[in-house]
Amino acid sequence: MITKRPAALYVLAFLVFFQCASGLFGGGSLIADPSGASLQMPASEYLPGTPFSNYMIPGMILGTLLGLFPLIVLVGLWRQPEWHWAEKLNIYDNYHWAWAFSLYLGMTLIIWIDVQIALVGGGHFLQTTYGLLGVAMLIFTLLPGVMRHFQQSKDN
Repeated sequence: MITKRPAALYVLAFLVFFQCASGLFGGGSLIADPSGASLQMPASEYLPGTPFSNYMIPGMILGTLLGLFPLIVLVGLWRQPEWHWAEKLNIYDNYHWAWAFSLYLGMTLIIWIDVQIALVGGGHFLQTTYGLLGVAMLIFTLLPGVMRHFQQSKDN
């Protein structure tokens, strides 16, 4: 049963939607053009010192972890389906899996940016933007109203 959604959940859903759209766009663009030229990211400038010769693998990781995964999270936050496969990955027994996945997504985005900075250097405004997006996802996920909305009792 889905109860009235708290206002903070609408903000969280928007943040997740934004990440989904940008992850699918960025990942798809890098897969379609592994040189990075279409996104004005020349491989010769950003990839030396990394294990990658082009953007195919980073594009696949970006599209999956920060494009498709947020889509699953968004559906979960909004519809709260009872997906047993997702529940098996939920380490928080008292909360719906979508709430836990929202935390996972925020942490994944922050880790993605941290690894990116470690491999290619920092200072680009998009790194700051997406790092803050990850932090905002964590904050909105942990707001009391959102937590109450996804809290559930487990009959074990």
